[in-house]
Amino acid sequence: MNILVCVKRVPDTGARVEITANGRAIETRNLGFTISPHEECAVEEAAVIAEKLGGSCTVLTVGPKDAEDQLRDCLAKGMDRGVLIETDGNELDPGQTASAIVGFVRAQRAPFDLILFGSESADAANYQIGIHVAYALDLPCVTGVKRMSVQTGSVTAKQETRTGFDVYQAQLPAVLTVKEGLNLPRHPSLKATMGARKKPVERMRAEVGPASLEMVRLSVPAEKGSGAEILGEGKSAVPRIVDLLEELRLI
Repeated sequence: MNILVCVKRVPDTGARVEITANGRAIETRNLGFTISPHEECAVEEAAVIAEKLGGSCTVLTVGPKDAEDQLRDCLAKGMDRGVLIETDGNELDPGQTASAIVGFVRAQRAPFDLILFGSESADAANYQIGIHVAYALDLPCVTGVKRMSVQTGSVTAKQETRTGFDVYQAQLPAVLTVKEGLNLPRHPSLKATMGARKKPVERMRAEVGPASLEMVRLSVPAEKGSGAEILGEGKSAVPRIVDLLEELRLI
């Protein structure tokens, strides 16, 4: 079983995000980075499948040179090979990112039996890359997968609904986008973390065409604040309390 997992370097999901002065990028000076929770589950699932059925797992990212750190983290969690398709640091649009991944897949001697993505990235949340790649490679694609199992020559994937699961079966090779909750990602041991430093990370330059989408601006959602209103002191507060109770239709 030859598996490819595609991940993206994103700011820590709990970090306070600030926008650059031009409104077109995230200020990264004080941010830590990770991969999305959905992608952590994709990495774990690939490692489990390879452990059960045999084979190898490749983890790939399209991003800046510093994204090698995230690849090393994935290598510590069971991936065998890391690939960095290096950009100049500017964000690629979904079509450009998919094009870079497709070019890599087509260049491999041994085809991938299974290509896994997170359902969405924790920053842009476009939901698009896996679908773009599947379409370009003419492969079956199941999105939003919450349960999956691999058999000889096929994969069974389940999408969670309000009333249960929609179940799909696809012939391999196939593309799946998975969601958080598919499994419980492992925490690598110190030995695995040290060993990941010795595993190979291949680097290549991203060769993509012009963007089909243009970034106009980014904005941070307004924070939900809380506060207290002082209605008065002593007897002077009574009229305001009555007014407030009437506004709330309590009297």
